[in-house]
Amino acid sequence: MLTLYGTRGSGAAAIEAALAMAGLDYVGVDAASWNPGPGYDALLRVNPLGQIPTLVLDDGTVLTESAAILIHLGLTLAPALLPGDASARAMAIRGLVYIAANCYAAISVIDYPERWCEPCSDADKEHIRAGTRARLHHHWGLFADQFEGGFDGASPGALELLATVVSKWSGSRPHLQAERPAFHAKLLQVEQHPQVAAVFQRHWP
Repeated sequence: MLTLYGTRGSGAAAIEAALAMAGLDYVGVDAASWNPGPGYDALLRVNPLGQIPTLVLDDGTVLTESAAILIHLGLTLAPALLPGDASARAMAIRGLVYIAANCYAAISVIDYPERWCEPCSDADKEHIRAGTRARLHHHWGLFADQFEGGFDGASPGALELLATVVSKWSGSRPHLQAERPAFHAKLLQVEQHPQVAAVFQRHWP
């Protein structure tokens, strides 16, 4: 049995949606660094960084990092998450790593700017947040320009799921709606997929 560590409104939603679409059963553990308790203590035992999502496979293997989890699932337990065509699959994997490196990473800076300067005044934090948010939105614009053509909102895979979740944060959706409306419409289409919608309803009721 798979075990997924996460909490509502987090990146775990992408993994939950992937597992739901693949018909894979799992045990969910409510865990987050901002919600201390038994679930977070259990998470720290398998992932010392305390980051979510964390997925533990039935053989005890620990998977962290959303992109890595989705790639592994697509290559093993849920092949429909990645395109069958080699070129399209390479593009999807590139897109997943792009989101992890450029978009997901920026969210961490916006949420915890004090980790990136010492000493760090309130004004410093706001300057870091503003600059990082602008960069994040720029990264999403570039993502839309490069990946929209192969982005399938009607039959979402790993790339569509991760993009739809991570773009929900730090004002990225309003930016995309204004600057890349066609791509924004595809993100909304992913959210309307029945299995995705059920997961999203739990995370963002």
